[in-house]
Amino acid sequence: MSAFDYIFSDVGIDLGTANSLVYLGRKGLTVNEPSVAAVNSKTGQILAVGEEAKKMTGRTPAHINVVRPLVNGVVSDFEMTEEMLRQFLKRAARTPLLGFRRGVLAIPNGVTEVERKSVEDAAKNAGCSKVYLVEAPVAAALGARLPILSPTASLIVDIGGGTTDIAVISMGGIVVAKTLRTAGDKLNEDIVRFVREEFRLAIGEPTAEHLKIAAGSAVPVDGRIEVSIRGRDYTTGLPREVTVKNAQVRQAIQKSLRTIVDSIHEVVELTPPELVGDMLAQGIVLCGGGAMLRGIEELIERETAVKVSVAEEPLTCVARGLGQIVDDFAGYRTLLDNPLKPLEIKL
Repeated sequence: MSAFDYIFSDVGIDLGTANSLVYLGRKGLTVNEPSVAAVNSKTGQILAVGEEAKKMTGRTPAHINVVRPLVNGVVSDFEMTEEMLRQFLKRAARTPLLGFRRGVLAIPNGVTEVERKSVEDAAKNAGCSKVYLVEAPVAAALGARLPILSPTASLIVDIGGGTTDIAVISMGGIVVAKTLRTAGDKLNEDIVRFVREEFRLAIGEPTAEHLKIAAGSAVPVDGRIEVSIRGRDYTTGLPREVTVKNAQVRQAIQKSLRTIVDSIHEVVELTPPELVGDMLAQGIVLCGGGAMLRGIEELIERETAVKVSVAEEPLTCVARGLGQIVDDFAGYRTLLDNPLKPLEIKL
């Protein structure tokens, strides 16, 4: 390691809708926090970001807003994203003397030029001298140790918080891809709606998330799981506790899961025949928080007739892929998704 590396550092940033992860070059993952910020609307002061802010969700007075500045994988609140990112970079284990030389960020497949620019500007304003973008499915496949640089098909399904990215990758590039707005947040919304209609009970997103993790499944499971939740009764307006069974949670989320499975079908149908043959041997790899839902690999395998596996540490696949790019920037430079800018014509 040269003296230059002690002054500057490279960083990989996975700005996710639900969680943000920071990989510090040669150090590993140093930050894994919820993409949440709490702000005082009276003073404009940011009170907390990450886990501390998430604990405030649904528990704040009117003048304190708990917001998620990223929606569906893209920036919706630029200033809040910038400040949140600045705080996360400060929490890195070894802060360089003169900031970060390179920042490598993951973006969903198919984002607009405006959305790309907002991510680049937020990272630059937070302290990165140069910003490089990588499509999230490519970073996820790299983190899942798939042979993406070889001429063989790698089908990755990244079920995140705001989006589900489905992509067939070969020779370091995406052959066929589709991005859905159906992901972890949509499953939470389904559970909130189901509890409202079935039990006439109002619950918040944290309770729905807890219910999904504790009792959610994509296919019937052995045994019965029951979870007690509390909320506000729509009829009386008073607090009430109900017990929800795992079969009811599965019923609540089955429509969204069907949407994901149908989209995988569409991607496979559009894949060139030779790569489909590779896919049958290689299988489908799941990553992201949604990959941890009970039985989801069994559901997809049954519907596609292709072997399905869950990547090791699915929550950190994208960040670990970015880390490989950061640590060997020259070797993986071809994976970067920075389009050529038009030449300036001077008159």
